[in-house]
Amino acid sequence: MEIPAIKFDNVWKIYRMGAVEVPALKGLSIEIRRGEHVAVMGPSGSGKSTFLHLAGALDKPTKGRILIEGRDPNKLSDGELSMLRNKYIGFVFQTFNLIPRLTALQNVMLPLILRGVDGVERVKRAKEALERVGLGHRINHRPTEMSGGEQQRVAMARAIVTDPKIILADEPTGNLDSASAAEIVNLLTTLNRDLGITLVVVTHNPEAAAPARRIVRIRDGVVYEGN
Repeated sequence: MEIPAIKFDNVWKIYRMGAVEVPALKGLSIEIRRGEHVAVMGPSGSGKSTFLHLAGALDKPTKGRILIEGRDPNKLSDGELSMLRNKYIGFVFQTFNLIPRLTALQNVMLPLILRGVDGVERVKRAKEALERVGLGHRINHRPTEMSGGEQQRVAMARAIVTDPKIILADEPTGNLDSASAAEIVNLLTTLNRDLGITLVVVTHNPEAAAPARRIVRIRDGVVYEGN
């Protein structure tokens, strides 16, 4: 049996605020296959962002088991978690999370620096990633010199430059106009199809979710449709 890209088995996430416990996930179980394109939808407070953070090994569950490419983040040290994220996962955020003083090329190279890739190779790979997202002509521009859609493309180039097995996109069209949003959705879908990258998109936008092969709806911390 093939190892799933992401597997949640009865996962709980409880946040403690003083003496009060706030459950964000309540025994959530889901399996995402390698190469799958999944959209995760739900109202605010449903637990979908918590799901994404756990799926990206940015947080650990309170109870239950998570496997990312067959590895349990709960059993890894902080250093091993960082390597897991750097090797297997590319992140695309609503707010782009680019460093303003760096050029597009320099922003895209950052994950390769963390991996210890030498200078010549990381420049080559960063240029290739920017060309793949249609920004080969903007490599020396800084984020402040780019539109929102272009900034998101830089973020996507940064996400794929390490050849990840999984891309996790958190409201990737949330800060974009409709035309730019459509371009980003199309580009994400193309990356999933052409590179075979597992793509998980958390979104409120039905148009961003439409190309997904499966839509998972989360409400009150559990999957209620599409599991």
